[in-house]
Amino acid sequence: MLEAVVTFPVREILSQQGYKFVGRHSAIKFCHWLRKSLYGKGACYKGWYGISSHRCIQMSPMVIFCSHQCVFCWRVQSSDTNLKWKQYFNEEPLVDDPEDICEWTIKAQKKCLQGYLSDPNVNREKLREAFEPKHVAISLSGEPCMYPRLSSLIEEYRSRGLTTFLVTNGTYPHRLRSLESEPTQLYVSLTGYDENTYLKVARPMIKNGWEKIMESLGLLSSFSCPTVIRLTLVKGLNLKNPGGYAKLIETAEPTYVEAKAAMHIGYSRKRISGESMPSFSDIKKFSVKLEEETGYKIIRESLDSRVVLLSRLRSPVKVA
Repeated sequence: MLEAVVTFPVREILSQQGYKFVGRHSAIKFCHWLRKSLYGKGACYKGWYGISSHRCIQMSPMVIFCSHQCVFCWRVQSSDTNLKWKQYFNEEPLVDDPEDICEWTIKAQKKCLQGYLSDPNVNREKLREAFEPKHVAISLSGEPCMYPRLSSLIEEYRSRGLTTFLVTNGTYPHRLRSLESEPTQLYVSLTGYDENTYLKVARPMIKNGWEKIMESLGLLSSFSCPTVIRLTLVKGLNLKNPGGYAKLIETAEPTYVEAKAAMHIGYSRKRISGESMPSFSDIKKFSVKLEEETGYKIIRESLDSRVVLLSRLRSPVKVA
């Protein structure tokens, strides 16, 4: 029997939020847009890149472990409850095999889809396709780069014909440097335009987090896959100083920049107010200033997700 590394009370909290645990430290969670897509009521903005929402697995190999405690994160953090646990985890002997995680997450996704079979309102063709997933978003919660066998996990999904979108907070540059298998698309989340802002928003639990993120940004140009700098923006905290972000963007030269509103959902409601959540108009105005500062142009917008995509390309590359 596998030795649990996520305690039962924490599992209970996450289970109530819809997380489905697989193995000792991984989980999936149905995306809001997967459900919408099954009912023909919209799709995730990642459709820009060729992602079909109803065929996408949202997972994390390190579901509750992270080097940051971002104020906007919807995941439960120890400061949110009277529970305490080791949030920073990287112990090789206790991690599950990549092949097992891959197999378990695909099976868990299909099991969750079973409940839609009896719903007459579901698009039958999309539901049929959903049982054959094509994409994996290695994000959800936690820091995926804490998983020491991340490169092998990416390869396992690729060997089964699935694309992989990896989202990291950038504090593990050595893991990015050592990836033998690149993801289909690589995201680095940037929570501030300078170190002081980063410390306020990300609330890192490690030393030299900012320096590590700068190192990761410097690695982006070495990847052959499309790369993204994601700005998750909170009013009154980091939704300002586009010139500061522009300098970092110019240094990293990502394929894309996603400017996205922090959402007032989940446990983020314990840390930020509803007024801190930017409107789409706020994000659009900020993105126009980024255009002026960087030379990157706005090429896509999503009002529902409050996100704007900037690039030097005329349109997003369909990677899937």
